Amino acid sequence: MNLIYMVTGWGVRGTLMKSSIAKRSVIIGGHKTSVSLEEPFWTDLKQIAHAQHMTLSALVAQIDGTRAQSNLSSAIRLFVLHHFRRLFPDVPTQRSPERQAPAQSRQAR
Repeated sequence: MNLIYMVTGWGVRGTLMKSSIAKRSVIIGGHKTSVSLEEPFWTDLKQIAHAQHMTLSALVAQIDGTRAQSNLSSAIRLFVLHHFRRLFPDVPTQRSPERQAPAQSRQAR
């Protein structure tokens, strides 16, 4: 497994945050392709495949066949996100503080 460290942004204390990207090979339509995802997405994707009694490659092929995004890695991330949102619909989504600030300032007026 290849790990690629990528700078993802600035942390709360002004330090750079890093995210490990794992690059893995999967077979889609008989062709081997590599996909780069953060480790938590790989873990969740494997759990989803197991729960659906599918191989990881079969699930990725299904995502690939129905994706609207041009990037397979992005499509997989969105698939995982939507999967868990469907499982837990009552869990509110949190907005980042940067996005909350304008809405809060409008309410204060």
